[in-house]
Amino acid sequence: MIGRTAFSRRGVLLAAATAPLAVACTTPPPPPPPPDPLSELVKTALSDAALATAAGAPETAAARSEHAARLQAEVDRATPRVPGSSVPPATPTSVAPPPGASREALVPALQAAQKQAGDLVASAQPYRVGLLASVAAGCASLVEALS
Repeated sequence: MIGRTAFSRRGVLLAAATAPLAVACTTPPPPPPPPDPLSELVKTALSDAALATAAGAPETAAARSEHAARLQAEVDRATPRVPGSSVPPATPTSVAPPPGASREALVPALQAAQKQAGDLVASAQPYRVGLLASVAAGCASLVEALS
């Protein structure tokens, strides 16, 4: 009788120990996070930098490239990483300039980028507001410099 009781206790303990593993294997993975709203600003900044380069405005191109790098750094910081993943954070890449690039086309693009960043300020987390406001102000100053 003692052997039988010990066996049934071991069986209960084994079942209790493996139950969480069975549940862990059947739980679906969480859905991917929504795209970061700053990602669109990164694309816009890279596009503006390419446009400025093609239009012969190297200072504007440098400023917008810096905006893209800072925004991408924030996106990378805020994007949750999967444990054990070796995927490096995304880095900004250059964008081909649009055909017919000119200084006249650059001003409306910068004004649109200023509005895009300014619109996000109201809905952004408090720690991102400074970055967004800085990008919006930078675009405004670039417009003034080009005018």
